[in-house]
Amino acid sequence: MRLCYNTLMSKVYVITGSTSGIGKALLEEYSKENTVFAGYRNENLKPEGRNIIPFYIDYTKPETIKPAIDFIKSKTDRIDTIINAAGCVVAGVIDNISLQDLKRQFDVNVFGAIELTGGLDVKKIINISSMSSFGIYPFIAPYCASKRALDILFNLWGLESGKQVISLKLGAVATPIWSKSIKENEKSLSDVSGYEKEYDYLVKNALKNETKGMPVSKIVKKVIEIDNKQKPKPSYTIGFDAKAAELFSHLPQTLINHVIENKLKSMRKD
Repeated sequence: MRLCYNTLMSKVYVITGSTSGIGKALLEEYSKENTVFAGYRNENLKPEGRNIIPFYIDYTKPETIKPAIDFIKSKTDRIDTIINAAGCVVAGVIDNISLQDLKRQFDVNVFGAIELTGGLDVKKIINISSMSSFGIYPFIAPYCASKRALDILFNLWGLESGKQVISLKLGAVATPIWSKSIKENEKSLSDVSGYEKEYDYLVKNALKNETKGMPVSKIVKKVIEIDNKQKPKPSYTIGFDAKAAELFSHLPQTLINHVIENKLKSMRKD
């Protein structure tokens, strides 16, 4: 059965990464007054809420994307906004990261979002990106590269197509992604010979971010504010740490490398 619309009252959204974190919080807020197609990796999850239409999608299994597109299109011919919130973090020393894990990083953070969005007729695209897009964080190089690729590809896509594309480059947010990333990267982080102190810092910082990062409610409020704008900016940097990273990224690369190298040296001395 296809959706019936009250065009004066509600909109139609697609939100990926609805299982937890930012995606789940956005789903809970938007579904109060709008219809939301909620993307889950768990086929058996039954979300509560009469305005929520769940669909199964797992970017690590590209074969699930086309059925998800077909399902959404069978229910509606109108999508006001898609919010690409699904994501993962591949971390570790680059020498220890397999090509399979590198591909998984781009499947989840880039290629999946492109295929799903491109398969739907969407008016506005909001991508949950990261300050890592500024490319200044050792030991999460795949994540940095994937977020940079996401931002560049979608920004140029918006220019070519005339669609509204907005990137939210977030600082650290208090979500389960941090502890999940440690668990998911156990293999690449298990062999840290010569990088023990850096690894220890990485894990401690991740766990700190899970509790000390920006509250998810702040991100939800910002997304709603931006979504309601008639002419939003193509990019928003949110959080003090993200703004500091953006400023730092504008320095000459030689200077950036020098600062980071000194930081790494200081870790090894501590």
